[in-house]
Amino acid sequence: MSEQTTTADTLRTAIAVTIAGSDSGGGAGIQADLKTFSALGVYGASVITALTAQNTLGVTGIHDVPPSFIAAQMDAVFSDLKVDAVKIGMLSRPQVIEAVAEGLDRHRLNTVVLDPVMVAASGDRLLVPEAIDSLRRQLLPRALLITPNLPEAAALLDEAPAAGLADARRQAEKLRALGARAVLIKGGHGEGPDSVDVLLDDAGFLELSAPRLATRNTHGTGCTLSSAIAAGLARGLALRPAVEAAKAYLTRAIGAADQLEIGHGHGPVHHFHAWWGKSSN
Repeated sequence: MSEQTTTADTLRTAIAVTIAGSDSGGGAGIQADLKTFSALGVYGASVITALTAQNTLGVTGIHDVPPSFIAAQMDAVFSDLKVDAVKIGMLSRPQVIEAVAEGLDRHRLNTVVLDPVMVAASGDRLLVPEAIDSLRRQLLPRALLITPNLPEAAALLDEAPAAGLADARRQAEKLRALGARAVLIKGGHGEGPDSVDVLLDDAGFLELSAPRLATRNTHGTGCTLSSAIAAGLARGLALRPAVEAAKAYLTRAIGAADQLEIGHGHGPVHHFHAWWGKSSN
């Protein structure tokens, strides 16, 4: 066996797990997370919390996975794979949130990126209102980072959405006080020529800005960003470099989204923009 083969065989494989709902249209949820992990050189595994009948036009149905089977999936994955990071997305009901929280504790998972998904890009609700308090109490304290958009941050705090960066900073401080070790409030729902995300961690505030791109193909942006952060953490990046790299990846994926022709509504971002090329159809 050659030295090159021996070296390749002993390389450590970075592994990330997504705990989220399935998007039958392929643009968000589990599908977007696994595409992102693959695009960024990380092996992805999954725990499915819900099945959605969904496409680029909207969500027509949600079938919740029983909490006991969510627990079984977590036990199967985490008892076998050496997982470096976890991304959590759609958790539709309090019982599901409880099952996930218990699984995180059972397997001593600390590198957790929580995307508190509440509403799909189409406007369809993915989280029942009574689950917001469960999310706040049971998962925020277990997260290394939470990544709410402006409406989600407001819902977690029972406030109006932030009207500017000062409001976003104040809400980030309040969310961190609820137990999350770091908070990234995404500015995609804001206004102005730039989309500015506000990160608050142990080092203080960091603003990450990117041009606001004119495209309707933004389905799965939140899922993609949070899973890209998890991928960076899985590969050994510290939190801030992982967030910065994820923001850059998502910006490129949005910028290339119009190269794809997917569906009749809000299409997905282009997860594989670096490989497929502009001539791919």
